[in-house]
Amino acid sequence: MEYKRYENVIALRLDKGDDITESVYRIAEKENVKFANVSGIGATDDFTVGVFDIAKQEYEKYDFRGNHEINSLVGNITEKDGKPYIHLHITATGKDCKVVGGHLVKGIISLTGEIIITVTDGKISREFDETLGINRWKF
Repeated sequence: MEYKRYENVIALRLDKGDDITESVYRIAEKENVKFANVSGIGATDDFTVGVFDIAKQEYEKYDFRGNHEINSLVGNITEKDGKPYIHLHITATGKDCKVVGGHLVKGIISLTGEIIITVTDGKISREFDETLGINRWKF
């Protein structure tokens, strides 16, 4: 992993074996990011997505292996309990051009990842909403 900051934009290159969410977390922590937009592309051969089951108030998880192109990695960085909170979604294309996606639980880079973190002045926190079972934005 390598990155460079250009004022309010952080360009992050991930390498084979890097975990996407963990890497974004480390950069957010190091650069003291309180609120940002995240976007990216790349390749993965080991990732897990979740789809939130509203009735159960938990994520149903799905694991994917094999070569996949990351079509879109989108999300944001906020803060919860004084620490970075990374919320990412992914869509990826695998064999036979089948597209899958959801809330990114884990994603390991297989070739490279190119991620742009656009930092916004200010801060958004998160607070757990018991009625929904999720951490919602708190202004």
